[in-house]
Amino acid sequence: RQQKWKSSLSTQAKMPPCDFVPEKYESYTYELMQKIREQNIAPSLRTYYKRPLLLHQGHMQWLFDHEGRRYLDLFAGIVTVSVGHCHPKVTMATQKQLARLWHTTNIYMYPAIHEYAEKLTSLFPDPLKVVYLTNSGSEANDLAMFMARLHTRNFDIISLRGGYHGGSPYTLGLTSLTSYKHGVANGFGCTTTMLPDVFRGPWGGSHCRDSPVQTVRKCSCTEGACLAKDQYIEQFKDTLNTSVPKTVAGFIAEPIQGVNGAVQYPRNFLKEAYQLIRERGGLCISDEVQTGFGRTGSHFWGFQTHGVVPDIVTLAKGIGNGFPMAAVVTTKEIASSLAQNLHFNTFGGNPLACVVGAAVLDAIEEDGLQKNSDDVGTYMLLELAKLRDKFEIVGDVRGKGLMIGVEMVTDKDSRRPLPAEEINQIWEDCKDMGVLIGRGGLYSQTFRIKPPMCITKRDVDFAVEVFRTALQRHMEKAA
Repeated sequence: RQQKWKSSLSTQAKMPPCDFVPEKYESYTYELMQKIREQNIAPSLRTYYKRPLLLHQGHMQWLFDHEGRRYLDLFAGIVTVSVGHCHPKVTMATQKQLARLWHTTNIYMYPAIHEYAEKLTSLFPDPLKVVYLTNSGSEANDLAMFMARLHTRNFDIISLRGGYHGGSPYTLGLTSLTSYKHGVANGFGCTTTMLPDVFRGPWGGSHCRDSPVQTVRKCSCTEGACLAKDQYIEQFKDTLNTSVPKTVAGFIAEPIQGVNGAVQYPRNFLKEAYQLIRERGGLCISDEVQTGFGRTGSHFWGFQTHGVVPDIVTLAKGIGNGFPMAAVVTTKEIASSLAQNLHFNTFGGNPLACVVGAAVLDAIEEDGLQKNSDDVGTYMLLELAKLRDKFEIVGDVRGKGLMIGVEMVTDKDSRRPLPAEEINQIWEDCKDMGVLIGRGGLYSQTFRIKPPMCITKRDVDFAVEVFRTALQRHMEKAA
């Protein structure tokens, strides 16, 4: 019966063609890989799916497993493969640099770091023109916290509930999702405030967010005034008046929350929050680890979609298309706070990383990937919204560009999260039909769709049809 279902599905959703032929898999058997996983790899590194995928090769938006089966990758290594797996331009630049110079230290000068620093900072508005290169997003946010505290000589930092800013002991204080919290003291000087979530929060309606798709909740706003935004700002003020000193070090927020499932705030919320923080001597930090590099479509950086200019911006993931690199971009004045003593990073900004970073920026521009994110992302959001209108369990479709969340519920009125076993089945079915998507949200109830930015409308048609089939199958089983 299982086999019959699979074959009937594959006729409905036809995977777009791909002329790339993967190499033959020649490593250990699947069973041996599983054994090594159990014995030699830390158990905190969990795998997805009942039968975890053994992936062997990638090409642009496609991944191939050990049996040569092809998948459309809609999660991009957790929003990290920005321009496409093994993008030829990035691969070629890396190969050239590999033969020239891998590593020297920042105490000498070498071309790549200067060329890249100029190229990257040219994409930022004044006065954000100084970059400190690191290796990961957690490390970048760690440094941003450190800089904010050094510069302001204040200590307290505010973050939004549901935010993810890293897993290092320092950043765990800002990360506000129980599943990442360990039972050790963390977060000294970190305070969370209410998340302005217009779908799941107490306030929100059908005009609040900067997305082609709005919530199905009714709105009581009048022209030019957002009631939800005002209410959430009141909560923000309440936190400032009760939970922190009169002066603070800063406030950090993702322009769109990533791990929490593409949660968007009401328009102008960040603008007003930034103002309130600056009145109290704090710096505003924009965590662009997932929203940066054109992913939101309309702008290159997520903060630009909110009409704000932060004091510090943190970058990672898509910055290197899968190469481990990250960055903190700030003003000359704030950066100089760190220069009063030594602060050194062995690998940050090494020649290889900088060449990769520069090639990624070139690929985004030459392949028109910001515009593609806008066009294809908007198309996908509108197609997914049709499924929301058709299926009671699709509670919310939201996002901007290729940063998309589909929140699953038992019913639209209660907005209760769909039980894990039901979500798991839909998710497994999508994988079996050749589409890989992520998960997020407080209850892992939101499908996260953040593909390489090179995907096409034809890929979207295939993915949406697969998702529709999985939903249809779920409804039939439930009935």
